[in-house]
Formats: sequence, C-alpha cells, structure tokens
Amino acid sequence: MLGALWLWSSPWLAPLRLLVVLVHETGHALATLLFGGRVERVIVGADESGQCLSSLPAGWLPQIAVYSAGYVGSAISGALQLVLAFRFRLHRAVLYAMGVWVTAMGVIYAGNAFTLAYCLGMGAVLLVLARVLPAGGVRAVVTVIAVFTGLYALFDLRDDLWRPGGGTSDAVLLAAQTHVPAVIWALVWSVASVAVLVLAGSFSLRRSAPEDELEALRSAAASGMPRTTPNP
Repeated sequence: MLGALWLWSSPWLAPLRLLVVLVHETGHALATLLFGGRVERVIVGADESGQCLSSLPAGWLPQIAVYSAGYVGSAISGALQLVLAFRFRLHRAVLYAMGVWVTAMGVIYAGNAFTLAYCLGMGAVLLVLARVLPAGGVRAVVTVIAVFTGLYALFDLRDDLWRPGGGTSDAVLLAAQTHVPAVIWALVWSVASVAVLVLAGSFSLRRSAPEDELEALRSAAASGMPRTTPNP
C-alpha cells in the first residue's frame, strides 16, 4: 500500500493507471446498461482521462446510479479482486477474467484508436501473464491491480472533496443534475468506497483453515474416526 502511494505518479505505472481509468469507465457503462440505457462508446485518453458516452432513461435514480458507479464501482472492483484472490484463492482466474474484460471493452466499446490499441495490448498482456506466471507472480500482479484500483477511487475523490472547483468531475456533473453540492456527493462516495474496501480487506485477510487441516477432517469423516480438537 505504501509503495503504491509513493509510486503513484511514476511514468512506469502509466499503463496501470490507464487500466484503473478503464475500470472507472466500466462502472459507468455497467450502471447504464443495468438501468436500461445504451452505451455508445468508452474512451481512455493517453493523458489518463476517461469518458463513457451513453444514453440514459429519464429519472433521478439512473442519473445518480450512473454518475456514482465510476468511483464506487472502482472501489467495488478492487474489493472483489481482493476477496476472490485472497479469500477464495482464485488469483489466476481473476487475472484471466481481467484479460478477457479489457479485450472485450476494446472490441465492443472503444471510441478511438488509442483506446482500442490499449485495450487489445493490455488484454493480451494480462492473458499471457495469467498463462505463464507462477502462482506467486500471479498473486503479486492481482494484488497490485486490486490496490491501485481501490486507491484510484480514493485519490480522485480526495481531489473532488478538497478541490471541488478544480475542474469537471463526476461529482460536479451530478451536482448540476441534482442541485446537491458536488462536495456532498464526493463525501458520500468517499465513505461508501472506504467502507467497501475495509470490509473486503477484513474478509480477505481473515484466517481460513489450512488445506492440510481440512483434508485431515475430510479423511476422518470418511473413515468414521472420531474428530479431535488439537491443543494450542
């Protein structure tokens, strides 16, 4: 976590920052589809900007859900990666799924040549890493992506919360639709994002029974042997 904070602005990590921008825009796209809207295109810029251009049905609920789904969706995505990878030990499956998702976003929704090239290139990299890396390497890659995905939401919300006049953001755009100040939306999204990440981290790190203990219990049950509880 500290390493991610320290290296956040490093040019070497630009591809990773673009990846979490894509996560953010995917959140908007999924919420749009969930409420019956239509996603026109998704754009990821070389300057790490992002856009999800879509048509929404009328109503305040779809507006709030779609604008909120970028930041909160990034936190949920990072949390889901942590839980699947560390609680259920699905590191490699998570990395394969990421590769398929990035590639699909490019093929279906890319709004310009850069977005398509990035999605196809990053999707290929993720799929290759999922195929060739040993278990420890896959675990490290998934951990880095999950941490950066969660941090992206918090870093951008920090900018909205403390510098709401600094430019256009999802909070500013939603404020124009609802007449609720942007700083209120940023605060609500911050609390929700932190809560999701804390819960996921706690659940992911909770100690589960080692595989050898589980196997011993299964063998004992199968053989009819009485079960005993080991002394500490």
